[in-house]
Amino acid sequence: MFGDSISRYGRLLVMNREQVLEKLRHLQDPTYRKSMVELNMIRDVMVKESGIAMSVLLSSSSDEEARKSELRALITETLGQEGVADVHIRFRTMSDFEREEAVKKSAVPTPEPVKATPTNVLGEDSKTTFIAVASGKGGVGKSTVAVNLAVALARKGKKVGIIDADIYGFSVPDMMGIEERPEIVDQLIRPIERFGVKVMSMGFFVQDNAPVIWRGPMLGKMLKNFFNEVEWGELDYMVLDLPPGTGDVALDVHQMIPQSKEIIVTTPHATAAFVAARAGAMAIHTNHEIIGIVENMAYYACGQCGHKDYVFGRGGGGKLAEELHTQLLAQIPLGAPDNHPAEPDFSPSIYKADTEAGAMYLEVADAVIHKCEA
Repeated sequence: MFGDSISRYGRLLVMNREQVLEKLRHLQDPTYRKSMVELNMIRDVMVKESGIAMSVLLSSSSDEEARKSELRALITETLGQEGVADVHIRFRTMSDFEREEAVKKSAVPTPEPVKATPTNVLGEDSKTTFIAVASGKGGVGKSTVAVNLAVALARKGKKVGIIDADIYGFSVPDMMGIEERPEIVDQLIRPIERFGVKVMSMGFFVQDNAPVIWRGPMLGKMLKNFFNEVEWGELDYMVLDLPPGTGDVALDVHQMIPQSKEIIVTTPHATAAFVAARAGAMAIHTNHEIIGIVENMAYYACGQCGHKDYVFGRGGGGKLAEELHTQLLAQIPLGAPDNHPAEPDFSPSIYKADTEAGAMYLEVADAVIHKCEA
């Protein structure tokens, strides 16, 4: 017998992950003409007394909303017959790699294999726009800005990649809730895709959060590998999360990507803005265009009354923008995303699109697109 825990709905909750998948095995994908369970299109199944959560992959983006409604109704009805009254489903479209895997398992004839070839995102014919996110010092939320900008650009329909170029202080995989590691296919690294963003980080190649004890030339070599030995595909934007300050990696990026544009992150504090000006001066010295300034932790808004407290002072971002002859793109409030670990798409640092901060990042993405594509 399975466990005899009583759910809040008054019925014995005896289902485990394998039983949930077995109950949903009858669901067929219309593209690949095979069970969605067998195609691994139903994932991240979490069973709790309060209900069941899962991720469901969609094989096509056409009629997406209709397909979501159909699947939600079928899954809810099937599991409802087992006494499950609360089903949380996260939908997303399959990545190119997941489509290849589905083709191998399906009744659809397998196309001739195509050997992976690197996309030269640094080449003269590259259509990729590079956006380096920099700061003068650590602790200002530069990586938070970088990952949320990348996700916001993807939400705007752009093909986006992000490189965690802060090789000593890598944090992007954890911030985006990534637990898997990239695969190597035809001697090319296949980046992890999350929230529609292709991700590459030193964190994927370090065991148990070990420190990276390297000298400058080794850092530059790893950075080149991230550009040249990764199967990026066609990208509209590549976001680079630079290490704070103006050290070896930042200098390597400026030399490797002379066409890169830059966003400077600061807090409102006058000293933080003063230090951030150095990063801006480096961009100007290397002829990089500064798109604008993001003032992070600009204020704290009370959740009850909405009153704003300017914890770190005021005016630093605006003063920095004036000094660097650019615009203040956003003033992001102090806070953290209201995400719950039980959600299938949980990530510690990504704001949802319908939150105040999420909407601000969408406005920053609009400003970036306008400046880069006008």
